[in-house]
Amino acid sequence: MSRLAAVKFALTSCLLSAILGTGPAQARGLTEPPGYGTATIHVVELPRQGQETYERIRQGGPFRFDKDGTVFGNRERQLPAANRGFYREYTVVTPGSRDRGARRIVCGGPQRAPQSCYYTADHYASFRKIVE
Repeated sequence: MSRLAAVKFALTSCLLSAILGTGPAQARGLTEPPGYGTATIHVVELPRQGQETYERIRQGGPFRFDKDGTVFGNRERQLPAANRGFYREYTVVTPGSRDRGARRIVCGGPQRAPQSCYYTADHYASFRKIVE
């Protein structure tokens, strides 16, 4: 690429970033998703089944479903960016559901002492950070 083309590319990128409101880091997905951190839920506000799942996570199990404790890929990018394997998902039982249902708790960090956990009632469409 010629020097002139490189300068044009850099200027165009800066202009687009300014127009779209995204900087280079945001364009690469290195920042938190929009609105992240604003929605929280206290443990006592979780449905009873969510409170039970949260307690099991803290105790290291046992878990009812084979998928509990497996890696959550964060493909929806609803949670802060992290290395693959950082997040793990756990089922929150939905009464009357014939399968695992839509409710989950996703935790990041060490399995028995996660750094942060998030609750979703809509199968990863939105999350609320769990606070004590």
